[in-house]
Amino acid sequence: MRGQLLRYLPALFLGSLLTTFIHYAVNNDWNLLNTQPQQHHVKNKITGTSKEIKEKNKGIEICSEDSQVWKHENQKINKKKRQQNSFQSCQDCRKKIEEMLQNYSQPWVKDEEKLLEIRTELSLKCNGLENAIITQRNSPLGSKIDFDGNNWRSVKVDPETFATFAKTRQILNKTLHSCAVVGNGGILANSKCGNEIDSAEFVIRCNLAPLLNGYEEHVGKKTDIVTANPSILTYKYSSLLGHRRRFVESLCQYGNATLLLPAFSFAKNTALSYRVISAIEDFELPIQSLFMNPNYLRSVADFWSSYGVQGKRLTTGAMMVSLALELCDNVDLYGFWPFDFHPHSFKGLTHHYYDNIKAKKPVHLMPVEFNFLLQLHNQGVLKLHLRECESED
Repeated sequence: MRGQLLRYLPALFLGSLLTTFIHYAVNNDWNLLNTQPQQHHVKNKITGTSKEIKEKNKGIEICSEDSQVWKHENQKINKKKRQQNSFQSCQDCRKKIEEMLQNYSQPWVKDEEKLLEIRTELSLKCNGLENAIITQRNSPLGSKIDFDGNNWRSVKVDPETFATFAKTRQILNKTLHSCAVVGNGGILANSKCGNEIDSAEFVIRCNLAPLLNGYEEHVGKKTDIVTANPSILTYKYSSLLGHRRRFVESLCQYGNATLLLPAFSFAKNTALSYRVISAIEDFELPIQSLFMNPNYLRSVADFWSSYGVQGKRLTTGAMMVSLALELCDNVDLYGFWPFDFHPHSFKGLTHHYYDNIKAKKPVHLMPVEFNFLLQLHNQGVLKLHLRECESED
């Protein structure tokens, strides 16, 4: 009897494996019966992770109207915004705000000569059109990239790293007529500035702020450049170390925009930025990603410092305003109001137009930056919008 059991044991084992195979193929969508060749990716030595298998038309599927994950996330954000946007009117801030804005020029008048002066200074010190993004031209094979956040850290450009750099300047290859730089301040909530923002030739947005489910009316949808703050990727999307679908769906709202990543600002940003690129490639999204050049970020910080803005680190908004001043003949700023009360109604504002979450350890001097932007507005260099767009002249 024992000998007979041993004789049939291999057949029983094979039968069990076949049953398991059929179960997973049918019920778990493993596509095990697909006989078409699939594209595999080799392990990336920079990220230390292996990319997932690409699936045909994944980008179209993930950005379809039927995708529910990102919609659900937007609904939660909207609900939070409604709950947190009920503040008492300002009691003692009216005088301070009025003093700050007593020189706010209305109506605004552009000063071509002053704009040219600032633009020339930025071009000489920073040369954003050439240096804002890392390219194979400004960061050749064998060169060294010094991190702008970790001044003691650098990386040598080896062939694998070099291959990830843009070959040309791409989007920064010509001067544009008009640009809108959109900050994320609570002043944008209920501003009805969406159409005005979208009317600009080129729109720059900061830190993956949401645009859908009712925000369009106030912040618009058009996006040419959007930046990604690593802290958002870390805390909101778990550094892309787990499931990536919610992050990838959130990128769909920016269409075929360019995503700027500070991969070489801090050492911890590098692997995270490459995981972002992997996710975009694996899900075949139309959005393209580029690396911000730490040399450019250092030079921009020096430029602002020469005008008295000497904080630990510039905001992303300040960096993008600097780029826009080189890139565009007319620069309009929206959402750049860093205070808790509206400058005209004096009602309370959320920190962002979509939530009221503040940084645990502030590293930016936003009021100081704002004062410089206000100075540039009054000089006719750029236009700073601080009113609801329907009521502006």
